[in-house]
Amino acid sequence: MAVPIHWSPLRKTGRSDRYGWQPRVGQFFYPVRPPTGVTPSVGIVVPAFRPDVQRLQAYVRAIEEAISPEAIRIELDDPEPGVRETLEALPATVHAVPCRRGKGTAITAGFEALPTDVLAFADADGATTIESLANVIGTIENGEADLAVGSRRHPEATVRSHQTIARRRLGDGFAWLARQLLPVHLYDYQCGAKALSAETWTAVRRHVTTPGFAWDIELIALVGAHDRRIREVPVVWEDQPGSTVSTARTGVALVRELFRARSRAKRLRAARVDDGLGSSFDRRPPLLERLECSGADKGGHDR
Repeated sequence: MAVPIHWSPLRKTGRSDRYGWQPRVGQFFYPVRPPTGVTPSVGIVVPAFRPDVQRLQAYVRAIEEAISPEAIRIELDDPEPGVRETLEALPATVHAVPCRRGKGTAITAGFEALPTDVLAFADADGATTIESLANVIGTIENGEADLAVGSRRHPEATVRSHQTIARRRLGDGFAWLARQLLPVHLYDYQCGAKALSAETWTAVRRHVTTPGFAWDIELIALVGAHDRRIREVPVVWEDQPGSTVSTARTGVALVRELFRARSRAKRLRAARVDDGLGSSFDRRPPLLERLECSGADKGGHDR
């Protein structure tokens, strides 16, 4: 039975605090906390496109040793010869496809394949430390939130090395704009570490349409539109060289996707999460219908 949980919402000033976005007072939802004495199972997806193989190997082994999730799944796009075979020696399932689907499609495919209570993802470059990833996941395991968002820009975050000036300015500008446009006010929307309950994923999965780098934005907006609890978790983060993201092209795409995510979230909230809503928000079909390669995927998507 749904129970009313009363949380204080953030004031709409573009400000945030360490607890991130909370549902409005009086909203109803199903608590994510598992039954007493039951430890929720955890699955982690690592989306990868042309990764640094040695770095990815070390990161996955560290995840297995420190977090011991029930499942680690590497979603590998357009791998170079021999990479899949090398990664298959890891304590992880490797799902490889011969195209560049985009980060959002890769994570969605991974989440759909995991049967666990908690779903998480971490970028393949390992920029978020294992301890920080564990903190993000633990926020969901402990029932403190429905979606946990790792944050490099949180006042309590530690950044050990910085991005290039161009990428840092792009990220800062985008975070500011997102706070003005979205009802979910966070310091950081696109840190490569997030976790959510399987129940929350079930609520939003059929509404997710963004295949590429802006997938995080849409996820946060949709979860917020469902009045689920979102908590921002400060992380220890170290920028890694070799990004597959084009700064100029991605900046334009992010702004476009931000406005689309705002529109979709508003319409979803207005529709009161009607069961018949389906994918009617957007001309694009849901990612659930586009998880594998097609002829249109050859050009790829910014990750």
